[in-house]
Amino acid sequence: MATTTSITTTYAGENAGKYVAVALLSANTIEKGGITVMPNVKFRETVKRLDVGSVLADGSCDFTATSTISLTERAIEPKSLQVNLQLCKDSFRSDWDAISMGYSAFDELPKSFADFLIGHVSEKVALKMEQNIWVGDKSNSGEFDGLTTLLAVDADLPTANEIAGTTIDASNVVAELGKIVDAIPSALYGRDDLHIYVSQAVYKAYVRAMNALGYVDKFNNQNHGEMVFDGIKLFVANGLTGSTAICTTVDNIFFGCGLQNDSNIVKVLDLSDVDGSENCRIVMRMTGAVQYYNVEEIVTYGISNSAN
Repeated sequence: MATTTSITTTYAGENAGKYVAVALLSANTIEKGGITVMPNVKFRETVKRLDVGSVLADGSCDFTATSTISLTERAIEPKSLQVNLQLCKDSFRSDWDAISMGYSAFDELPKSFADFLIGHVSEKVALKMEQNIWVGDKSNSGEFDGLTTLLAVDADLPTANEIAGTTIDASNVVAELGKIVDAIPSALYGRDDLHIYVSQAVYKAYVRAMNALGYVDKFNNQNHGEMVFDGIKLFVANGLTGSTAICTTVDNIFFGCGLQNDSNIVKVLDLSDVDGSENCRIVMRMTGAVQYYNVEEIVTYGISNSAN
């Protein structure tokens, strides 16, 4: 008689937050600290921008205002997202049996078959979330506007910060990255959390170029595996595509979500007692969005701005 796998547990409330966090925060850019996370955004949150002019003036005995203050704001409104999947338990039972019996290299074993299924789906959600962060388009189902999408229509992006791109390979990657560095505003250059976020294609081209010069091992030993260009860290943003890049600081871009919101739901529903099938349904509900603080502190490469 074949082994019967029954799932009787559903996850919601506090447990839902844990699983939703795994699905959202396992995106490469978030997991590696490349973006600031704003959790528990219930519906909409406004971020204040404070622009201060020159603050120093000649000394005197009187109080005289020495600057101008411009207070503007940006809003982040996480979009409601969901996962509705129906899976056949037979398709995953052999993998689960191998893991639970120790025939696997997994360090941490899922506590139950339901955990195993949720982990499998969460990994897929994390991959999609990484794409959304950079190139998402809210007009598409399951996506919110990514950073490149927002920047491409922002008329406040200085034209000096917008670098026209070309197809990058090992022969021109140094020159093209140099254009990005040359465009970095002086107030931004030298910040500890300044990164050049590059696609995998750009990063591969740079590694190949450095390898041809015999520098890769030297960089890895000095920077613990981190590649740098002109003293600026290169961050591989898996969600970026083609020959594109963005340069800014970690605290200037942020991801908003509602990890403890009532809308966060994770459920595994076993249909064996309903229709006698071996199917189960996985339901997830979550929210997510990205935004940036100062567009003047962002340099783009290969991202056409239709508003300029």
